Amino acid sequence: MNGYPPDDKREPLELNKRQDDIFQWIVREGQVKLNELSKRFDVTEVTIRRDLEKLERKGVLHRTFGGAVLSQSHDVSMSKREHTMSDEKERIGKAAAALVRPGESIFLDSGTTTLQVARYLDPELPITVVTHAISIVTELQSRSRSMKVIVLGGMLWEGSSSLVGPGTEEALRRYAFDRAFISATGVTVEHGFSNSNIFELQIKRMAALQAKEANVVVDRSKFGVRSLASYASLDQVHRIITDDVADKEIEQFCSDHQVEIVKASNRQAKTSQGRGEE
Repeated sequence: MNGYPPDDKREPLELNKRQDDIFQWIVREGQVKLNELSKRFDVTEVTIRRDLEKLERKGVLHRTFGGAVLSQSHDVSMSKREHTMSDEKERIGKAAAALVRPGESIFLDSGTTTLQVARYLDPELPITVVTHAISIVTELQSRSRSMKVIVLGGMLWEGSSSLVGPGTEEALRRYAFDRAFISATGVTVEHGFSNSNIFELQIKRMAALQAKEANVVVDRSKFGVRSLASYASLDQVHRIITDDVADKEIEQFCSDHQVEIVKASNRQAKTSQGRGEE
């Protein structure tokens, strides 16, 4: 894996699977703790220290007492997050976009994975898209032909290139959707779907409730992560679209509660047992 954006001149990161997951975690959260990483990956703290040392040599992070923080040269702006797990997000976006049918109204949340959903929407599809994400508006403006795009107003939040706040929430209350596609920075059975940006929590919560079908689009690095605040429990959505769950407890919970899991593999989107189309 090359952990840097294309214009970064440093040497590529040559990471194993665990180190790659640590990299994704620290890009998303900004910091990591040694004991939490040891428990999460079921390895000794000595092993985790070696992983952090390697990442520090590559310029990704600075080690601290008991953990590490993101290097100041790495911010977590949307432009940089778009290059993490990019192949996986692309497959997820393609699988999600394939669910949309002519005549539907859909909500697209802000985020790098939902941006991929927008990119894979058929430009000839006669649908209505409601969003508060500037990046999605820009994407659809350049390629949509038959679709209508409605932009929710509000305060610009630069970190996610989205419009947030009371104005956005008030505008969102007026709509009902056939499908909503919502992102998350963490997914656990106990904490549900969570996000580190508190300004977007109410938007995500409302969109899930106001959609006939709520879809959460997340890559595998988000499973087992508990972010700042929860916006929905796992059984409050209809479908999770991901590249791989890699968490048996979550898969079992979804199976028990009829939440469909779509796994967008390299070859095709594979579907596990769940609710299916409504």
